[in-house]
Amino acid sequence: MKIGVPKEIKNNESRVGLTPAGAFELVNYGHEVYIQETAGESSGFADIDYREVGAVMLPTIEAVYAMADMIVKVKEPIASEYPLVKRNQIVFTYFHFASSEALTRAMIKSGAICIAYETVQDDEGTLPLLTPMSEVAGRMAIQQGAKHLEKPIKGRGVLLGGVPGVPPGRVLILGAGVVGVQAAKMAAGLGAHVTVLDINMKRLRYVNDVMPPHVVTEFSSVYNIKKHIKTHDLIIGAVLIPGAKAPNLITREMLKDMRAGTVLVDVAVDQGGCFETTRPTTHEDPTYIIHDIVHYCVANMPGAVPYTSTLALTNVTLPYILKLANLGWEAACSKYPDLGRGLNIVKGEVVIDEIKETFDGALV
Repeated sequence: MKIGVPKEIKNNESRVGLTPAGAFELVNYGHEVYIQETAGESSGFADIDYREVGAVMLPTIEAVYAMADMIVKVKEPIASEYPLVKRNQIVFTYFHFASSEALTRAMIKSGAICIAYETVQDDEGTLPLLTPMSEVAGRMAIQQGAKHLEKPIKGRGVLLGGVPGVPPGRVLILGAGVVGVQAAKMAAGLGAHVTVLDINMKRLRYVNDVMPPHVVTEFSSVYNIKKHIKTHDLIIGAVLIPGAKAPNLITREMLKDMRAGTVLVDVAVDQGGCFETTRPTTHEDPTYIIHDIVHYCVANMPGAVPYTSTLALTNVTLPYILKLANLGWEAACSKYPDLGRGLNIVKGEVVIDEIKETFDGALV
């Protein structure tokens, strides 16, 4: 199979879909790998690194799309890429269709086979291709939140860890999944007081078992959310419903109950966000303020640490890329149900209920 890896062109997206080590494995299995020139540079991988393992470098994104049977990316195609996607071409990437009707319509029109990293799901219900980026994003959420609590950036002027004689900052985490646990770990390591809310008691028990005593858990409810937003300095939105739009847990009206300079970090922004006031931002211009509340809603947080993120991503995507390349998408998705659950749009047809429900028949 011919596998193409274009350079990411979304704002400040520095990751690349495949490392040289991944390219080596594919070439070793007899596949042809085409990489757009300089695609890996921002992640620390030079063109020569790919050439040395047998990949072919192509000068333009158009050439990569034209050559490939399967496109391997990190982020969803943006508008300028829509016309490049070919009928029957496999596109394997993070799509997050529920957050963009325009993207969904474009991929339906393309006639491509769209397999989304974020809905590949094993029999235990875990999301193996989302997990490493969720781990990165969860940890980064605390780094960025701590930074934006500083007064020059319009935050409350709170040091999360506090100092002797001064209490630490307070972090509220909505969701005890991968993002939430990694955020709690980082916040606890800084010495912050951490509250984790979730509706899944099994997850709360897990957090309670593995975290230090200054990380506390509570059942998530509107009452508890309203109570805690009044006293916490940093609030992390970490709720995920696979393939579907995230629920709005904090409304615009609730912002008025928060103290000025409170920071909201919405890690669920790719799925529409779990704050009503969420709108996607970029690393170039990461924040905005509503009712004196700082919103950090960067849609590709792991893109800021591309070396770490690219290695972590290829570690988990490569086995699936090999299955698709070796068997073809139909046989691979039939033989491996976890990969089959990644199918979102196939030759113009939406095949995942969550997307259909999100747009409530508007795609018909």
